Amino acid sequence: MSTIVRQLFVNLNLILVLLNYGFIMKYIISAFILLITHLTYAQQTSSYRLLPDQVFDGHAVHKDWLVIIEGDRISYAGPEKSAPPPTATSKQLDLPGTTLLPGMIEGHGHILLHPYSETSWNDQVLKEPESYRVARATVHAKKTLEAGFTTFRDLGTEGAGYADYGIKKAIDEGIIPGPRLIISSKAIVATGSYGPKGFSPDFDLPLLGAEPADADNLITVVRTQIAKGADFIKVYADYRWGPDGQAMPTFSEDELRLIVKTARSSGRDVVAHAATAEGMQRAINAGVVMIEHGDGGTDATFKLMKDRGVALCPTLAAGYAITEYGGWNPKTDPEPGRISSKRESFKRALAAGVVISAGGDVGVFTHGNNVVELEMMQRYGMKPLAVLKSVTSVNAGLFHLEDEIGEIKAGMIADIVVVEGRPDKNISDLWNVVLVMKGGEVVVEK
Repeated sequence: MSTIVRQLFVNLNLILVLLNYGFIMKYIISAFILLITHLTYAQQTSSYRLLPDQVFDGHAVHKDWLVIIEGDRISYAGPEKSAPPPTATSKQLDLPGTTLLPGMIEGHGHILLHPYSETSWNDQVLKEPESYRVARATVHAKKTLEAGFTTFRDLGTEGAGYADYGIKKAIDEGIIPGPRLIISSKAIVATGSYGPKGFSPDFDLPLLGAEPADADNLITVVRTQIAKGADFIKVYADYRWGPDGQAMPTFSEDELRLIVKTARSSGRDVVAHAATAEGMQRAINAGVVMIEHGDGGTDATFKLMKDRGVALCPTLAAGYAITEYGGWNPKTDPEPGRISSKRESFKRALAAGVVISAGGDVGVFTHGNNVVELEMMQRYGMKPLAVLKSVTSVNAGLFHLEDEIGEIKAGMIADIVVVEGRPDKNISDLWNVVLVMKGGEVVVEK
């Protein structure tokens, strides 16, 4: 019996004597029993000892490792034979046949979108009330966390204003379950370039999927989004506004430089949606840290990215899903040019040595199915171990979180996922989630 519990019993006996076993006694006894039970339970669950078949620490795979969690941090990760002995309050979880790895980090998603096969993007932006979209987003957040993705970089609210900030706050305060959110607010587009589209030019739509800005007010818009909670700034360096609806550059290089300069003065990065070689080049020259999509990247473009240290988030799964929504059946139909050209573009980026951020543009497809992107990365040429690095330690570094998450080592936040199988050999084993911890708390245990 601990000293605290022993002292509680002494105090209880003293109170009973003083009250001469009076009427109030029953209530005092009940209160002390509840308190003792709570303290005893807390002592019993103060730490976890996780013993899987192998551990991927964010860089390499290790056999015969033990991981110890105390509070919200990892206190030990290393050979079982060298681990400190268990205490009376440790709980050991033996996890045969499994791989333990850092909580995965979704590099590109939209928590406020749901698949376009359910509702078109235009209708989500124009017809779904913001309150409805937030309610759906709470479900998306829960599904993401349960899939083993404990951090999620959100690339824009797509017409839902600053709702991402409220969702992030609710998650951080434990009001709703979900991954840690890294948010970009509304995102920034050139006037006239973004949607919704397809309406009479006689009307000014009251709502846009992102915030329009141009040379005269770019500084104000960037600073406003920062003030509203943006962790980083997203800009559309090109979009589908060409004469025939093709993707064309939007902002000039000087405008992009102004955006980057303004954001950087606050300590924030700028990333760019870019699908054309010219849009990518302007954004790279302006100083963005990452290109989102990069479909039209050439050998020269990817060499420039490599030389400047600019990463690529390829979002392979989004284009695949959109093509399926358009009627393509990958089991029976010939592969469309959009799919084959995207695969070749990704391979060019790999060959050039560009750093790859794992991010699928989830929201375009179903939340919780984030692993689809990782499977495509493997299918298009990345080794499974490289994919695992991308979705853990690489993303953590790109998002300036490398001191807190993305690795399994002492001192890091205990964001952990355990899966059956060997994802370092077959990335699809990441579907087989048996345990998820976020900040040392078990959120999934099967």
